[in-house]
Amino acid sequence: MNGPPDRRFALARMEVAQAETQRHLGVIERQIAARAERLTVTDRAKRRRHVRSASSWTNADERLFQQHLAELVLARRGEIDALTRKLDRQETAIAEFRSRNRVYAADQGEIRHFNIATESEET
Repeated sequence: MNGPPDRRFALARMEVAQAETQRHLGVIERQIAARAERLTVTDRAKRRRHVRSASSWTNADERLFQQHLAELVLARRGEIDALTRKLDRQETAIAEFRSRNRVYAADQGEIRHFNIATESEET
């Protein structure tokens, strides 16, 4: 049994919110990786001149990249931790909602309809 439409709609809203939080966390991770790569390439260019036969990414570059990555993650750890905690809360809430209301999966059409409805409300 999928449950009444209002329960399925509530579940769809919860799943959309969780997906948005996951997407935001992914954006932050990609931003950090891209910034670390730019910093590494900039530092590398300052330290040595380009030789055509040289490898474009050395072990030293990888170590520098990992160092930049760690520093950037540390700088944004508050935001990352907050989003991770939010995801955990959302997963727990969805699991409890499904268990309590015996609603196991939102129909993809309902999720799509909810996304379209919320987008039209924002504009």
